[in-house]
Amino acid sequence: MSMIETPYLLFLGDAPDQLAAKVAIGIKDWRPENAVGQFRMEGCGADLGLTDMSLVEGRKAGAKTLVIGVANRGGVISQEWKKVLVMALEEGYDLASGLHNLLRDEPDLVAVAEACGRTLHDVRVPEVDYPIANGVKRKGKRCLAVGTDCSVGKMYTALCMDAEMRARGMKSTFRATGQTGILVTGDGVPLDAVVADFMAGSVEWLTPDNDEDHWDHIEGQGSLFHVSYSGVTMALIHGGQPDALVLAHEPTRDHMRGLPGYSLPSLTALRDTALPLAKVANPNCEVIGISVNTQHMGEDEAKAYLAELEAEMNLPATDPFRFGAGKLVDALAAL
Repeated sequence: MSMIETPYLLFLGDAPDQLAAKVAIGIKDWRPENAVGQFRMEGCGADLGLTDMSLVEGRKAGAKTLVIGVANRGGVISQEWKKVLVMALEEGYDLASGLHNLLRDEPDLVAVAEACGRTLHDVRVPEVDYPIANGVKRKGKRCLAVGTDCSVGKMYTALCMDAEMRARGMKSTFRATGQTGILVTGDGVPLDAVVADFMAGSVEWLTPDNDEDHWDHIEGQGSLFHVSYSGVTMALIHGGQPDALVLAHEPTRDHMRGLPGYSLPSLTALRDTALPLAKVANPNCEVIGISVNTQHMGEDEAKAYLAELEAEMNLPATDPFRFGAGKLVDALAAL
């Protein structure tokens, strides 16, 4: 992937809520030095807490790339967005996007970019001829977070565990599999844009042989219980051959993301579904802990909930972003 120039002005568009801006939130949380401000359109329901800037103000603040920080259903670039994107190119920005609707497939954006000498970066485009998975066991160790739903904190879990392990001097690598992870790290596999037969193989390619005491923290995607996005989760489970699973959950939701007719499964159901599937590719896989996204809970409420989970599930439970990933890393070290 060609180098995306930093820093960024983060485009939130007309995102209806905070969760829709998860790409921008991930960049702000994990690469704050690259985020000079946010650009919001009328009606935007998301707010990163960054300075609101116009395109001109962003350029004056040093921003070189306007990053589309919204992950909307279907990954569509609306006509209202496009007006801003054209102005950004004319103002001197490159554009970066992880949407399924590719910048390079929009003739007007391509024409303006060429006329202005700017670059369009589509990070959700596979650039490798991935193999079909062969299921051969690889050296090294791998950890995967699996969720009760989409957008429950699987990427944050992997990033937090990776950071904690490296802080302890342990061998660890975060392996990005989605647009946010790729924009945070600059590398990875855009898994949901890989042809289905090659998805598991791309995860094998992403997590090759390594030192026996090295851990790959694979960015989780989708959910086995989400009828829209379960396929990508299966590719991670079988292609990743994880030695350890972390159960990820957001307890305040009343239905699956984007599916109002579907309620979230219990953590017990997630464990009892994901682990047998993981053992198909790695019979030694274990569930080692629970990661809970407690952002919508008060601190006392969150700690009480985590304590109840630990007693109920007999597994360590934490919000790794809020309270640290120590418990989960301790569980990996004990394997």
